[in-house]
Amino acid sequence: PAQPSPPQLTLAAAHASPSPSMRVYLAGRVSIEARGILLPSEHFPGQQGRIAFAYLTLERGRPITHAELAETIWPNSLPPAWQTAVSAIISKLRTLVAKLKLDGSSIIVSARGSYELRLPADAWIDIEAAAEAIHEAEAALRAGNPQVAYGPSAVAHHIARRPFLPGEGGAWIDARQDRLRDILLRALETRAEIYLWNSEHSLALQSAKELITLQPYREAGHRLVMRAHAAMGNAAEGLKAYEHCRKLIARELGVDPSPQTKASYETLLQSL
Repeated sequence: PAQPSPPQLTLAAAHASPSPSMRVYLAGRVSIEARGILLPSEHFPGQQGRIAFAYLTLERGRPITHAELAETIWPNSLPPAWQTAVSAIISKLRTLVAKLKLDGSSIIVSARGSYELRLPADAWIDIEAAAEAIHEAEAALRAGNPQVAYGPSAVAHHIARRPFLPGEGGAWIDARQDRLRDILLRALETRAEIYLWNSEHSLALQSAKELITLQPYREAGHRLVMRAHAAMGNAAEGLKAYEHCRKLIARELGVDPSPQTKASYETLLQSL
């Protein structure tokens, strides 16, 4: 029998206890929250300030040279007087942090031609929380505890579906966007598995279809579509999903479906 669906966790619930002294949101609209004050994206010193803050946040724990930071902000070519421009951005970020009633100079520290971001030890960073959540959800599924996986998978999905610095490029930003996209794909796959376990078959199908829309060659997504159709009593639709998968990877990749996908197909045939 279907298990009752636990309430989907919100971000607030996910990190409400204990409450961190600072929350940093980098997916979607960059913002900071501390001491009951929320500074939204518009308060940052432009997109360059948001890029600099994101880089210092995710690369914190080590000194970042002026040149390294500049090459992240302007990946194609450095502007004239880029050293002055970087210093101006850092100064504005310190002023921004001061609005949280914190000492900007102690948060963004300068030393020997470099900068280092020093956040409170309990600071909560959304992208890092998403990475931890998807690991927790996948581990729970492997252990046979889908109910335990429900909350973390919701947190990972909620965060990872938001873009990271959209419209911006460069090696570092591209790599971070890829990491976040990978979390989203894994979250969708995990959510589909949990929905199937909980007999929420239409939600499982929705998650699986979103998964293969984002990554058409991910056979696990196609298998989830097949399983969702079968669970809804639509084995014929499941067989169509297999045929679509088979033709797609044959045409684009020149290979046959994996043994796991073929096994799912055989199971569907036996159900007719």
